Amino acid sequence: MASADTTRATDVWLPIPAAEIDGLPEDLSYVHWDAGPEYPADPARCAFYAVPYMKPADRILRPLPEMANVRVVQTLTAGIEHMLPAVPQLPAGAQLCNARGLHDASTAELTLTLILAALRDIPAFVRSQDAGEWRPAFRDSLADKSVLIVGYGSIGSAIEDRLTPFECARVARIARTARDTVRGPVLPLAELPALLPEADVVIMATPLTEDTRGLVGADFLARMKDGALLVNIARGGVVDTKALLAELESGRLRAALDVTDPEPLPATHPLWHAPGVLITPHVGGPSTAFLPRAKRLLRDQLRLFAAGEPLRNIITTAD
Repeated sequence: MASADTTRATDVWLPIPAAEIDGLPEDLSYVHWDAGPEYPADPARCAFYAVPYMKPADRILRPLPEMANVRVVQTLTAGIEHMLPAVPQLPAGAQLCNARGLHDASTAELTLTLILAALRDIPAFVRSQDAGEWRPAFRDSLADKSVLIVGYGSIGSAIEDRLTPFECARVARIARTARDTVRGPVLPLAELPALLPEADVVIMATPLTEDTRGLVGADFLARMKDGALLVNIARGGVVDTKALLAELESGRLRAALDVTDPEPLPATHPLWHAPGVLITPHVGGPSTAFLPRAKRLLRDQLRLFAAGEPLRNIITTAD
């Protein structure tokens, strides 16, 4: 696309009213738009577009073809695959930034919730409560378990922070590239086949890319030990649903899923009723932790933008 005429672009589109965000630069012009049917201003005058959170893709992408002078598109999500169709439409030099760090606390909390609920079989106790039945049972503990985190970015690290008090026997870490951390080594993906048979709990926290789509397939699952728990808080497409269903229906593996493929999961899909599965409807991010962190991220990015300094979390720059 042609280079932007930045002299025309003066507006910042925010999904949160500017008056509710402390410390915004005073020399920028703010308009509020949360994916409603009417635009708050001329999209051609938008310089910084903060993408509304948890809105349908067709609605949040709708103004981008008219944002001929936009310089920054800032998501409030860590994953940006829903934005990729818009990248070719962006003016040259426009930057797409994600929200790395924004959802760490909330998603890590849900990850621990899913693990503990699945291991202690909380869904079965809830069903007993609904039936008015007192049914004690002996269940698994997280203590003394071996945990494998696949995708050790900021969310993976936050998950390990919350695993620490639970007396796990071991926490192993896998990422695209090897590195050292204060907690120990992060191993490359090539080490995954050797680590899977040792893990009682396997947590998927990877972004969805061409390399990770379908990563949890039949071979991956077959390497997991009998009775192991698969936890997916990444993206549904990371897991081959058909292969997972086969393992669940055999009773060999268990799963706790915040994301599915397809998503939303149709009411008639067999995954809903597979044995040993706990499903939440992609709620890793939306919690009371979201709003204060979203406001801080937008404030910090806009301060850098106003000062002409490099932004954080740049994923790609349009050609």
